[in-house]
Amino acid sequence: MNGEGKVVCVTGAAGYIASWIVKLLLIRGYTVRATVRNPLDTKKTKHLLQLEGASERLKLFKADLMEEGSFDEAIEGCDGVFHTASPVLFNVTDPQTELIDPAVNGTLNVLKTCAKTSTVKRVILTSSTASTGSPDPNVMVDETVFNDASLCYQMKEWYAYSKILAEETGCRFAKENGIDLVVMNPGNVIGPVLQPTLNYSIAVIVDLMNGEIPVYSCYYRFVDVRDVSLAHIKAFEVPSASGRYIIVDPDVSMKDIHKLLHELFPELCRDDNCRDGENELSEFAYKVCVDKLKSLGIEFTPIKESLKDTIVSLKEMYLLI
Repeated sequence: MNGEGKVVCVTGAAGYIASWIVKLLLIRGYTVRATVRNPLDTKKTKHLLQLEGASERLKLFKADLMEEGSFDEAIEGCDGVFHTASPVLFNVTDPQTELIDPAVNGTLNVLKTCAKTSTVKRVILTSSTASTGSPDPNVMVDETVFNDASLCYQMKEWYAYSKILAEETGCRFAKENGIDLVVMNPGNVIGPVLQPTLNYSIAVIVDLMNGEIPVYSCYYRFVDVRDVSLAHIKAFEVPSASGRYIIVDPDVSMKDIHKLLHELFPELCRDDNCRDGENELSEFAYKVCVDKLKSLGIEFTPIKESLKDTIVSLKEMYLLI
């Protein structure tokens, strides 16, 4: 158990990826301090408290992204911090208040606490492929590629804009304050859910089953939540880990997902005309290199297994309508 005797903090712990990070950390023997907006809201925290090892090595802390010093108690004495807390919203009326401020200021608030906490050896920041960009199809996207914030602002792609600013701000602050920061950039995350609510990336799968095709489908890349969570932990544990890590299966497209869903769960998929004709799903708009991620020892869960586990867990949690 790599984490025995080590204490780490996971922010936004009730979220999809974060819940799995907490689960895997506990399995590996870590003591986990998990921040949530309201520890008393059992509907949102019950699944964490029921995890294996939670009764002995998990403690919940109240924290708010917009409140400076809010993470001090949870991070005090920690060996590492996994900062996953950030809003995932695509339809907003006030992007500054709903997305940008919590993403950017929340990252700064967490890092300010880490900067004054001498025990913290490394911080893992959850970003997104939204900040790596989707350039010319002839360009291979790797960790050196960055999305254009000004273009996202112009196109009103507020989620991508918030992730770009949060990552840039976090990296700049870390460099100026001597913080060892590693950034994780996952794509559209699927796989079994632990939390009791339907999150955005899983909702994409539900939409596909209902015959609805997301816009910009050619830009989507998929990855299993268990692979993403393990990658976060490996980025903390492997001494040589540094910089950014793109976490997507480079060979799986929206078309592959759509086809597999109809093969695996034909009784749950509504008839649509996406497989043929004018609504045919787009192919990849660009290529991705994940050699750096594989250097952490991450192997991708087969997409068929991910989809099966996704749907089974949604049915078990009564999240499939």
